[in-house]
Amino acid sequence: MFGPVHHVGVTVADLDRAAAFWARLLGVAARDRTVLRGPHLGTLVGYPGAQIERCWVDLPGGVALELLRYLDRDDRPNDPGTAHPGNVHICLHVDDIDAAHAHAVACGATAVSERPIEVAAGPRAGARLAYLRDPDGVTIELVQGPSGPPSGRQDPLPPTGDGSGGPAGRARHQFGGGQR
Repeated sequence: MFGPVHHVGVTVADLDRAAAFWARLLGVAARDRTVLRGPHLGTLVGYPGAQIERCWVDLPGGVALELLRYLDRDDRPNDPGTAHPGNVHICLHVDDIDAAHAHAVACGATAVSERPIEVAAGPRAGARLAYLRDPDGVTIELVQGPSGPPSGRQDPLPPTGDGSGGPAGRARHQFGGGQR
């Protein structure tokens, strides 16, 4: 029924700033910048008469990041905290998390924690992880480690039915926490 992920769309406050940030971070140019408009666009996105400025940034692994700025709206940004329902994050596998973390900060990302953390136990023991936020508050996760999926295609968590108590238990297990 479903095929592979085609793209991830992110609404931004300033397309120039967002495109420049992602281009610096990933070392690729933003492409195909255009303004979307037309009679069916407003129906699709739920805002009649919408006009959206858009460009694409190619993420490693073949998925595109679609950056969107609504030209006729001035909505306030979402709270960037990852615990808020509806918030998403983009996870990038890296070979050197310290260098990638420093590079992201130099490009304009805000670090959530001062430095990457190391997973102490579980199936990802020894992996190193970091969360940062892009200029629009989108969370970027960096992962380096023995169980990190270099292809970005396999589930880094153990399969359901492993006795970990479902997704919440798997998350506790993945990050070294015990059973509740």
